[in-house]
Amino acid sequence: MLPRWAWPVPYLRFNRIQPQGIVMADPRSVVTTIAVVAALACGGWAVYATKHKAAGNGGQGFAQQGQAQGAAGAGRRPDGAAQSGQARQGGGQGAGQGAGQGRQGGGQGQGQGPISVVTAAARMANIDVGIEAIGTAVSNEAVSITAKVSNIVTAIHFKDGQNVKAGDVLVEMDHAQVTAELASAQADYANSVSLFNRSKELAAMQSLSKAQFEQLETNMKSNEAKVAAIRARLSDTYIRAPFGGRVGLRRISLGALINPGTVITTLDDLSTLKVDFAVPDVLMAELGRAQTVVARTAAYPGRKFSGKVVSIDSRVDANSRSVTVRALLPNQDGALKPGMFLTVSMDREQRKALVIPEEALVPEQARQFVYVVIAGDKVSKREVRIGRRQPGEVEVADGLANGDRVVVEGTLKLREGSSITERIQAAPVARPVAAPAKAAAT
Repeated sequence: MLPRWAWPVPYLRFNRIQPQGIVMADPRSVVTTIAVVAALACGGWAVYATKHKAAGNGGQGFAQQGQAQGAAGAGRRPDGAAQSGQARQGGGQGAGQGAGQGRQGGGQGQGQGPISVVTAAARMANIDVGIEAIGTAVSNEAVSITAKVSNIVTAIHFKDGQNVKAGDVLVEMDHAQVTAELASAQADYANSVSLFNRSKELAAMQSLSKAQFEQLETNMKSNEAKVAAIRARLSDTYIRAPFGGRVGLRRISLGALINPGTVITTLDDLSTLKVDFAVPDVLMAELGRAQTVVARTAAYPGRKFSGKVVSIDSRVDANSRSVTVRALLPNQDGALKPGMFLTVSMDREQRKALVIPEEALVPEQARQFVYVVIAGDKVSKREVRIGRRQPGEVEVADGLANGDRVVVEGTLKLREGSSITERIQAAPVARPVAAPAKAAAT
């Protein structure tokens, strides 16, 4: 039952005050109040009956036994109070014993026996120490040919894809005006040289002052500088190849007006290609200059391109935790092109290492754990430091010893000190020791 203060107090509408001073309540409000109280009482009784139904059922058998004992006692005792007291005692004992047995059964249901798992032994095996990475081909030397000044193209001396040598003229631009200026400057320079030579004789006879002699010398040097400047401008009208290589597609036409920065064509030295690829920083100890690399590409299935490591970047990328390595690949036949996708592998040798199945690892954030079998039928959670991976196996650098049994299947159900029944996994077939790959271009 609800306490008196919690009873709902409906809003009662009152009629006007009667002449006698008595206030009359609305009959509909009274009926509403009675209906609400009855509904609350029924709801409370339903909740009470539901909560105590289990206890009543659990002690029913013992209550019946107690009632029987109470009835027998009533035959021996003259008063009826003994019968009801004995019945209540029997009912209480039945309820208590029923509830206790229920809790005991629940406790037994929650208990857990040994967990069935599959285990495997840590073992020594051969693992590959080679490095495989993805690289991009880059020209040994690459440049976009452009003009230094605005001018009109008067001659084009190359064809698309032509091989050129260093210093070859690729494009010739209009130089008529610059040639005329050069001729005028050369004439002025020749005149100033002649005047300077005559002034030497006059200065020796002291017929010319020192100031006049120095002025003539200055004019001669100034005219010489003008000639050099105009020759440089004339040289700018000839666009030459800075190094030997292969030109790309021509992007201008004869008679076109080109401006500084306009790309005329591209020039690449394809005799040797650079390959840049990233290697994780944990493998930096295995990198070295002059190390042999073998590159492959899907464009030439089955063909290998051999080369050597020439440099290693001085910095590690903070985002990827990798270092960039550069190798040079000979490309005399020009099969490789800049920008091609290459798979690079380095000296695939093998060494002995302690390995376990990859399924045994239990990662937690950045750490790795395994469950190790101890004392025959118990497990212990142990942190390990892993190294290289290969299909189905992972190297354990620290945390395990050869022969330790680790749980491979059933790790999700385990806790520290759990009891287990284990089934040992069959050991994999030993991998043969492969001969180191020979980097030979075919």
